[in-house]
Amino acid sequence: MQTPPSEPVADRPAILVITSQVVRGGIGARGAVFALERLGFPVWFLPTVLLPWHPGQGRGTRIVAPAEQFGAIAGDLARSPKLGEIGGILTGYLGDAAQAEAVAGLVKAVKAVSPDVPYLCDPVIGDLGGLYVPEETARSIRDNLLPLADISTPNRYELAWLTGREVETELQALSAARRLGPERVIVTSAPAMRRKSISNLLVGPRGAIAAEHAAVENPPHGTGDLLSALFLARRLEGLDDETALMRAAGATFEMVARSVRKGSSELLLAAEQQTIGRPMALVSTRRVLETAAVR
Repeated sequence: MQTPPSEPVADRPAILVITSQVVRGGIGARGAVFALERLGFPVWFLPTVLLPWHPGQGRGTRIVAPAEQFGAIAGDLARSPKLGEIGGILTGYLGDAAQAEAVAGLVKAVKAVSPDVPYLCDPVIGDLGGLYVPEETARSIRDNLLPLADISTPNRYELAWLTGREVETELQALSAARRLGPERVIVTSAPAMRRKSISNLLVGPRGAIAAEHAAVENPPHGTGDLLSALFLARRLEGLDDETALMRAAGATFEMVARSVRKGSSELLLAAEQQTIGRPMALVSTRRVLETAAVR
C-alpha cells in the first residue's frame, strides 16, 4: 500500500537548513527542523546564531561563531562526499553579514552536485517596525543569497525593503515579487482581500495565487520559519504550487490558532504536531489577475 504524502517515508532526501537556534521557543530552526523531520525529511542543520529565546521575549546572550570558523564549517560541508544526499536547501536568519558569502558558497556546492535542488531563501531581516538586523546583513542577503534562490518567502516589509518598492496593495506586492528575482516568491502577510484576514501571496511561473485565512491576535513568533519549511517540504513531495501553499498555510494557521487557544506565547510544536502532517484548518485560495504592466 502506498504511503500517504502527509506521512513520513524512509526515502526522502535530506534538507540543508541554515538559520538561528534558540534554546527555548519555536522560532528559527526549532520550528523548521521539527516540521521537516516530522514529515520524514532528514535534516542537515547549520546554526547561524545561538540565542536563549526570541529577542522579543527579553534580552539575552547572543553567540555568533567568528566568520572564519563559520566559513570553515561551511567549507567542510561543501566538500562532503555526502553532499548528494541533499535534496533541498532552506536559509533564514543570519548572525552577521559575512555569513552570507559562506552560505552562498555552500549553496553553489550543493547545486554543482545536484543542479535541480531547490533553494528557499527566507530573507529574515525585519518587519513593519523596521530592520532588526544591521543594514549590512540585509544587503548581504540581498546581494549574495537572493540571486541563487529558487524560492523566497519575504514578509511585506522585507519585500518592500529588498526591492525599494511600495507594498501597500496586493498588486503592488505582486509587482514587487516579480522584481525580487527568485522564480517563486511567497509574500507572507500580504495585503488581504477580506477584513481581519492574513494572505500569503505566491507569485510563480504559472501566475499568482493568494491563500487567505482568518487573522489570529497576538500570534507567536516563528510562523514564517514554519511556513517556509512546510512549503519546501510539500514541493519536494511533488505537490503543485497551489496545493503546497494551501497545505503549508493551513498547517501554520492551525498551529498558531491551537497555540494561542491554549494560552501559549510560543508555537506548541510538539503538542500540536498532528497539524503539521494533516492540517484541518480552512484556507481559501484564489487566482490573482495579473496585468502586463505588473510583469
